[in-house]
Amino acid sequence: MKIKLGLLYGGKSAEHRVSLQTALAVTKAIDFDKYDIHPIYITEEGEWIRGNQIIAPVEHVEQLKLKDKGKFISPVSLNVELFPTKQDNSPNGALDVIFPLLHGPNGEDGTVQGLLELMNIPYVGNGVLASSAGMDKVIMKNVFAQAGLAQAKYVSFIRSEWEANKDSAYQVVEENLGYPCFVKPANLGSSVGIGKANNREELEKAFEEAFLFDRKVIIEEGIIGREVEIGVLGNDHPACSVIGEIVPKKDFYDYKAKYEDGDTALIIPAEIGDAEDKKMREMAIKAYKALDCSGLVRADFFLTKEGELLINEVNTMPGFTPFSMFPLLWQHAGLTYPALIEKLVELALERHAEKQKIKHTF
Repeated sequence: MKIKLGLLYGGKSAEHRVSLQTALAVTKAIDFDKYDIHPIYITEEGEWIRGNQIIAPVEHVEQLKLKDKGKFISPVSLNVELFPTKQDNSPNGALDVIFPLLHGPNGEDGTVQGLLELMNIPYVGNGVLASSAGMDKVIMKNVFAQAGLAQAKYVSFIRSEWEANKDSAYQVVEENLGYPCFVKPANLGSSVGIGKANNREELEKAFEEAFLFDRKVIIEEGIIGREVEIGVLGNDHPACSVIGEIVPKKDFYDYKAKYEDGDTALIIPAEIGDAEDKKMREMAIKAYKALDCSGLVRADFFLTKEGELLINEVNTMPGFTPFSMFPLLWQHAGLTYPALIEKLVELALERHAEKQKIKHTF
């Protein structure tokens, strides 16, 4: 029996295009002999559209935009509208599992995960808590601090605080972090809205830019070090991939370098000592468990010249584009892209089965 897999992609987010590229890559890699693929597209306006079953790899992103080629549905009746039951009420092929290929707010942040939890539909990836905490960089770093994980210094502001006294906010940054520093929207990924500041003028511009994408921003001290990353896969007993290194040709690894022109070097495996390798794996697993993650994350670190490892962040839904680090790390660890997708679906079903053991009556 084939597994009926719903691909949920798009989303009302600044990372809508990233999600489309991820979905495209997954359709090119998935084993159609093992899965019946059913696309569910969320438009940039937040409309949900189901399309016809995908029976072959998709060639172009535009084919995934189903606005004029699908049926508008209500997300709260997802399985019912996708797969009506027979008259005798026996199952007629309801989705076995959903793969949320969503990045950023309204998808990677726990909102969709909460919907799927309420509907009791198995889904790939992290649950509500890990997704929401992992999306909010301030909360994530607070959890890491509580877990005793070494990381760069940071401060944060909400828009109303900044608007009430901008000079005071800039002064806090200068006194606590200094220059250079990075200003980021707290609840966004894929390097959208990030600015590097080397002085007050650039700091002001970076604040303005970051607040276009979120009501909360985080400012981190600039760390001189190598950018190294590792993939984590699993539920209660997670495992790590090989370690990779990002060497951007630009000032930092921005959106364009990640998704458009590939203007960066990915070194896999990274040249790293045994002690640092062991330490990074331990820290990645500790971060994974601190956030109560499941399925997958990509954990990002800085490695300084002194050999100190600082965790930067975890990404609870790393991309699956041709330039993406996460699938490449696992490929070098011996897990091909199709096998990785299969493993993620397996982990989703495993976690869902575990949850069904919970007693809900008293």
